[in-house]
Parts: sequence; C-alpha cells; structure tokens
Amino acid sequence: MVTLTSAENALKTLYLGVVAEQLNTAVNPLMAKIEQTTSDVWGKEIRKLAPFGINGGIGAGSEDGALPVAGSNNYAQFVLTLKNLYGTIELSDKAIRASQNNSGAFVNLLDAEMEGLIKASKFNFGRMLYGDGTGVLATVNMQTGNVLRVSSTATFMEGMVVDVVSASTQATVISARRVISVDRNGRSVTLGGATIADGTVTTGDYVTVQGSYGKEITGLGAIFGNSPTLYGLDRATNKWLSPYSRSVAELTDVAIQRAIDHLEENAGGTVDFIVCSSGVKRAYQDYLITNRSNIDVMNLEGGYKAISYNGIPVVSDRFVPASTMYLLNTKDFHLHQLCDWRWLEGDDGRVIKQMPGRPVYTATLVKYADMICDRPAGQAQIVGITEA
Repeated sequence: MVTLTSAENALKTLYLGVVAEQLNTAVNPLMAKIEQTTSDVWGKEIRKLAPFGINGGIGAGSEDGALPVAGSNNYAQFVLTLKNLYGTIELSDKAIRASQNNSGAFVNLLDAEMEGLIKASKFNFGRMLYGDGTGVLATVNMQTGNVLRVSSTATFMEGMVVDVVSASTQATVISARRVISVDRNGRSVTLGGATIADGTVTTGDYVTVQGSYGKEITGLGAIFGNSPTLYGLDRATNKWLSPYSRSVAELTDVAIQRAIDHLEENAGGTVDFIVCSSGVKRAYQDYLITNRSNIDVMNLEGGYKAISYNGIPVVSDRFVPASTMYLLNTKDFHLHQLCDWRWLEGDDGRVIKQMPGRPVYTATLVKYADMICDRPAGQAQIVGITEA
C-alpha cells in the first residue's frame, strides 16, 4: 500500500538526484557551462576576492642598481547575499487516497508533479540567468480590468503566479494572481481572480513572479546593466567592473571579431560562448548565407546544438533582450551555493507536509545560491542589431 512515508522515501531517494541533475545541467546551454561551487560562501553571504589588473613588481634595472619595488596583486571583495530559490509540488489528499492501492497510479501522480516542477523551474531559472536580480518580468503599459498590456511577453507563461509592484513606492499593489492567458501578438496578459479596478496599476509598474521582487539571482542583466554598483562595489571608481558594449545595426563577422579582440587585448579574456536573441541568430545566419559562408553546427554539453563562429558556439535564448548578443568567457562565472538542491525538511525530518486548513500536501525544493562573474570587463555585448 502506498503511504505518505513511502512517498517521502521516493522523493528523497528516487526523485531528488534526477531533479537536481536536470536543474543544474538542463536549464539551458549557458547554465550547463557554469561551474557550481560551495567555495566563498560565508554564512548567508558570498564573499569573494576578485583580482584585477596585474602585479606591479616588475621592472628592468642596472647591474648593481635597486631592484624593482614590490607591487602586489590588486584585489577587490565581491559581496552578495545568497538568494533563496524554491520549487513546490502539491498533492491532494483525495488523489493520494485514490492511488493507495495502486502503486503504478501513484508513481504516475508523482511523475506528473515532478515533471511540472522541473518544467517551471527550468523556465524561471533560465530567465533569472539573463535577469538583473530585480525579478521584473515586464513593465505595464496599460491596465484594463484584469488585462495588463506589457512591454514584453517573452518572460510570461500561462500558469505563472505574479505580483504587480508599484514603480514609485516599491509596494505590491496586486498580489499572487495567476496568469490565465498570454496574448503574444497583442503583448498583454490576463490575470485570474476578482476583477481589478481600473487605475489600480499605473503605467510603468513592474510585473514580477510572486514574492520575488529584488530577490532573484544576479544575472547577466546586472553585469551589463546601468546600476551604479555591482557586487557591492561602485562602478564609477572601478572601471574594470564595466563590460565592453558596442552598438551596430548590421551583425557581421567583423563586428563579432572586434568585440573578441577588445576583450583579448584589454581584459585578457577569451570568449568561449556567444548567446543572442532568436532574431539576432537569424540575422547572423542570413549574413552567412548571403556571403556564401558555411554554417557550421556543433554539439554542446547537455545535448544542445549550436552554430559556430570560429569554433565558438552561437546559441539563441528567449530571455536575451531583443537585438542583443552576449560574448562571454564562461570560466569567469560561478554559481556559489550553500548546498545543492534539497527538500525542505521540518524538525521531524519530513518533507511532505499538510497545508494548514486544506486537504493538500506539499513538498518544497530549496537551493541557496547566487552567481558571480569574476571578471566583468572580460565580457562583451553587441546591441542595436537589426533582427531578421
């Protein structure tokens, strides 16, 4: 007979390893290349010494003259607070009881819940990698009842639970509403629940995943963004925190090579991964075809395929901003974590808990982590590209 105890054992022994592997390597091609480590984690923070510049103790001199004055390496300390990443599954008491005498039915029930959790987690963690840590999915252009016309629908999926946060006060004006439909042509989303009075949402307000505003991973959006600080340091006085950025209308091999050359000559960086929006990837393929160049295809870790620029993979991702291409050295990126994915356990060691006042049981995966780029100046972006 299937019991809650046997279900707990299945979650701990059969599902945890599979889910962790999927979320660590199969989120997207970029995630598959980023090293995950428990180093530099101190309590609830990541504190990492980042070297910049070169050692100054080098010089030439006379045969019997003074030796060069020592000049030690330059270091700055990056500081981030570990972000709390959660994923929850839900099982009704009725569904559990209905499958108590049929182990196959119960396995199917658990499989369906775990597959749904993995799908949602891949979507959200993939989105966070390209975000700026604020958790903003889009800004609101107009509200009519439960319909929000937004700046972009690229980060929305039906079923998501979202908040709307005031851009002026940072207060939540709409809380935990489910997205019931996404109009990608009209760039609008419809929220479930009670009718929202017109004027509740102001133009420019933020739509975020429930409870996530300002609490997400420090992704590429933060590195290439305009925030005056990064990892607790001031960009104005630490120019090496600013990556290379150039605007071009037409994407060519020369534009890509110019960015790569800049990184090699000025930051000692080596590009090993290029990621762009789908429209930019199509524009590059168009350029190659027009110039009668072969489109080389290469296989990546995790079973992904990519076209190639001089042996460097070029992939597209839905979460890269439109008209943008990132050129990265993935060896400079690390996901620092307190531990790998674990089930949230109570004092009694149980991972499946009844929700108070409801005939429903839940189990929650948790990971405490954030991402740091050791050498922001070793990364580049090309923007303003005309998409195909």
